[in-house]
Amino acid sequence: MITSLLLFCGSRPGHDPAQAALAAALGTLVAEAGVTLVYGGGAVGLMGIAARAALAAGGQVIGVIPRALMTSEIAQAELTQMHVVETLHERKALMHSFADAIVALPGSIGTLDELFESLTWRELGLHDKPIWLLGARDYWAPLVALLRHVAAQGFGPPDLARLVEPLDGLEALASRLAKLSHQHP
Repeated sequence: MITSLLLFCGSRPGHDPAQAALAAALGTLVAEAGVTLVYGGGAVGLMGIAARAALAAGGQVIGVIPRALMTSEIAQAELTQMHVVETLHERKALMHSFADAIVALPGSIGTLDELFESLTWRELGLHDKPIWLLGARDYWAPLVALLRHVAAQGFGPPDLARLVEPLDGLEALASRLAKLSHQHP
């Protein structure tokens, strides 16, 4: 059952306004679905856009931010919960512990780091949470191609790309949340 969704995404808005619009729509969708948004706690970039949209729609939002990033990522005010940790490792582990599923929007190497750690944990059997990729204009296609390439070169299992599910839009995420939120554990 999905009651909380962990969001990995950029601390910058990117050049394409469609990505920021997607982040805002995701925040609203999650709140309206009654699902708690868990994210990195920042007020900047796609992170802040999604969190503020969820709050504006009456949703619950949990932020987890390392003390050292409270200035550069500008900790988002008025979250349902804000957890301040000392390291990025603690941030990832705590965010992960709060979430039933994971979604990645566009971002840079921090987003990729968080996503790859979750993928690694899933491949090792440490969790079986769904990991979804969502981005305007096929943002994640190169990553899925890379996972297939890694497998084809013999450095991963043949079905390595199965660790993630690229979604073709917000409607697909809404469908997954509705389906999985109504299942009983």
